Amino acid sequence: MKPIAFGVIRLTQAPLRARPADTSEMVTQLLFGEHYQVLEVHQNKKWVKVKNVFDGYEGWLDAKQHHPITQEYFDQINETEYKICTDLVSKILFKQQVNHITFGAILPLLNNPIFKDEENVAFNGSAKSLYQKQDVHHLISQAHKLLNAPYLWGGRTPFGIDCSGFVQLVFRAVGYALPRDASQQILVGKEVTFEDRMPGDLAFFTQKEGKVSHVGLVLENDEIIHASGKVRIDVLKKEGIFQPKQNTYTHPLFKMKRVLKA
Repeated sequence: MKPIAFGVIRLTQAPLRARPADTSEMVTQLLFGEHYQVLEVHQNKKWVKVKNVFDGYEGWLDAKQHHPITQEYFDQINETEYKICTDLVSKILFKQQVNHITFGAILPLLNNPIFKDEENVAFNGSAKSLYQKQDVHHLISQAHKLLNAPYLWGGRTPFGIDCSGFVQLVFRAVGYALPRDASQQILVGKEVTFEDRMPGDLAFFTQKEGKVSHVGLVLENDEIIHASGKVRIDVLKKEGIFQPKQNTYTHPLFKMKRVLKA
């Protein structure tokens, strides 16, 4: 579908919903600084259907949270090497007002004019270039920052995150772009066996019906970090994820993929 307009998020986060209604399922979130294409305006003018440029994910955005920009401005964002926030939570001074932003937010800083110069943006937190690729050590370090973040279907922030959103964000923080859903992420990278697994590999899991439904990040010492109830560390075995306290397997292992080279 050809875009009819363009926008950028200027809030901490904005939910995208499956249908144009507040009661509809949240399918994902857009974070501060992420830009998008507008595909459709609902007939009631209260909702706009948008497509996140980063991962191509679509959903309905409350029109009150839509900040329109020109196509020229949109193209400028596409061509700019911007930075990504690597603090769990931080503050950005924007238009002389303090905004709280979260891990993974896009920052218009250091001669990277995502926002107009006269808007006076200031940020003193931790950030890195979005395109700067880092190693497995940094990947795992970023993942540990999100430990104990509560699980939230469609979430992409430390205050609520789902399994694939967690994986997508930590890979993005070290310079790698992954799709939004586990069923899409499994198509990325090189397949490896359980015996050849290494820290930083992705492990995918299935439901009883055989559908890919869960993903986590492999750690050392037969452990995995993943979002299930909260971002947690559990035991990874050939059969799947094992939770010692419950003495049970919670997710049957399906396949393992390597995105980062050793």
